[in-house]
Amino acid sequence: MSTKAIFVKPGGGYQNVVVGHSDAPAPGAGEITVRLHANSLNYHDFAVVSGMWGPSEERIPMADGAGEVIAVGTDVSEFKVGDSVVSTFFPQWIDGTPLVEGFVTVPGDGIDGYAREQVTASAASFTHAPARWSHAEAATLTTAGLTAWRALMADDSLKPGDTVLVQGTGGVSIFALQFAKMAGATVIATSSSDEKLERLKAMGADHVINYRKDSQWGATALALTGGRGVDHIIEVGGPATLEQSMIAIRVGGHISIIGILSGVTGAMDFVPMLIKQVRLQGVLVGSRSQQQAMIRAIDANGMRPVIDRHFPLTDIVEAFKYQETNQHFGKIILDI
Repeated sequence: MSTKAIFVKPGGGYQNVVVGHSDAPAPGAGEITVRLHANSLNYHDFAVVSGMWGPSEERIPMADGAGEVIAVGTDVSEFKVGDSVVSTFFPQWIDGTPLVEGFVTVPGDGIDGYAREQVTASAASFTHAPARWSHAEAATLTTAGLTAWRALMADDSLKPGDTVLVQGTGGVSIFALQFAKMAGATVIATSSSDEKLERLKAMGADHVINYRKDSQWGATALALTGGRGVDHIIEVGGPATLEQSMIAIRVGGHISIIGILSGVTGAMDFVPMLIKQVRLQGVLVGSRSQQQAMIRAIDANGMRPVIDRHFPLTDIVEAFKYQETNQHFGKIILDI
């Protein structure tokens, strides 16, 4: 069956985004067919679509897809027709330690993604969505939600009473705030916008810092912990923010290296890392089993994601241009 899809021509760039059609054949053994209803935007998707890391061949973009199972192949017992599902970032990384390098197996990059109406894929390409969540809400989890969950819960076993510092108001940072508060942690949040800081406080942030007004925010965060230091930092800024993160972190603390918003290269002073015995952990989303654990926790706690704005699928370029303005607070959704 041929259904509507968005394609990015080789090399990417907004001028190379076109509307076309893709096939969704009947599912074979171990496969399901999903009627997709929503995608959510991430920096990685932006890199593919904008041409920053454009595809080498024509590609259907978007790693985050949520929808309803409409057909089930043989040897599939996990899903049935009518189930609400959400995609997995690494369909071949089911459990255990990281098994993949780079993006060659990632939907929307190395393989075709979910900016389309229907898809037939392996059952491992999806998990059940959280109960009572809309498809748009579920679409926020694949990349941003799971990255935050793995950083705090899988890589660092966050405990009640720990202190977490989150940077900015993108999807990963807001999910990290929500998961940290779910676990009983104290949260310090940074942003360049006083208005956004007020919204973070309303969501439960215990302390907020405007990093544009306070360039030494690392020392400020350190002082907020009574000089002990922050247990865990969600580092999305990259080279320009890592120095302050090193100041804020406690001895033996954990810094999750997630984002490259300030670039991909930069000088680094190794002495603070050695003196404080800091753990720097690169985080590239997570496994299918980690996604299932995250969804079980969401179902148990009743949290909901923060969605900023919806765009129709065919307005994908306008959605990414809006993302570039950094006006958003939470996730941007494409409705299919």
